[in-house]
Amino acid sequence: MDLFYIILRKIIPLYITIVIGYIAAKFFNVDKKDIGRVVIYIIAPVIVFYGTFTTPLSFTTLSLPVLFFVICCSMSLLFFIIGKWVYKEDSTKNILAFAAATGNTGYFGIPVAVAILGQDAFGLVVMLILGVILYEHTLGFYITARGSYSKKESIKKVITLPSVYAFFVGIAFNMLNIKLDSNIVDVINSFKGAYVVFGMMLIGMGLVGTKIKNFDFKFISLTFLAKFLIYPLVIALVIWLDSSLFHIYNRYIYNVLIIMSVVPLAANTVALATELKVQPGKAAIAVLLSTCFALVYIPLIASIFVK
Repeated sequence: MDLFYIILRKIIPLYITIVIGYIAAKFFNVDKKDIGRVVIYIIAPVIVFYGTFTTPLSFTTLSLPVLFFVICCSMSLLFFIIGKWVYKEDSTKNILAFAAATGNTGYFGIPVAVAILGQDAFGLVVMLILGVILYEHTLGFYITARGSYSKKESIKKVITLPSVYAFFVGIAFNMLNIKLDSNIVDVINSFKGAYVVFGMMLIGMGLVGTKIKNFDFKFISLTFLAKFLIYPLVIALVIWLDSSLFHIYNRYIYNVLIIMSVVPLAANTVALATELKVQPGKAAIAVLLSTCFALVYIPLIASIFVK
């Protein structure tokens, strides 16, 4: 249980940032839509670029974003089908499909993984979340946009997202061994902190103006089922198959996979729902509740399974 409390103490500061976000929006009228756009269109592409640029490329590291991109897309399509059955014509099915497939791997996952596993986890986590970000900015964005926009308009919105292009530019810079000036690197490093702070603040901001009618028990239940049960089971299956047959990853990477499988719902769910006008109130409540649940769930899982 000592490890449980150690991990708990390390992740509590992230929750203080959520409160700061709520205060900023409630009392200082900070616009969550503007913050969300800054994260989606400016900060995330920089993180994506730097992650692909700095991480040593190998079959193992490159397989991580591919693995999570496939998992995210599969989960999204599964829960879109479930959502169509539960919500019929309601756009809630669109944000359900997005939320069920992703997680707060960036704003929450990076500091938690580093706190538990050390700085060596940073590069692996960044490569892994590239697959999540690519999903969020391709299929995830498209499915969510379809809740308010036509197919043509949704595709237009997808192709304007810079993170996809940042991924390939980062890979190209890495392969060509291009060096960046140290002053540029210093600026990029400051984006890492902004990525976590703004991302967690978005959860608190999303709660401002949210009403009790936005509490959707079915939506919350389905997202929790996806994030805290099905997702860990899928990762457990991946680890079992790899340890038995493929031997691509080592124990350290297994630990990273375990932690990333139990992070709460993505804060980007709130940003995207707000940007695309698809049930932002429901998204904010579900994200907050999952983040509260993760305060106990992550230390519990890590203390049992991370070795």
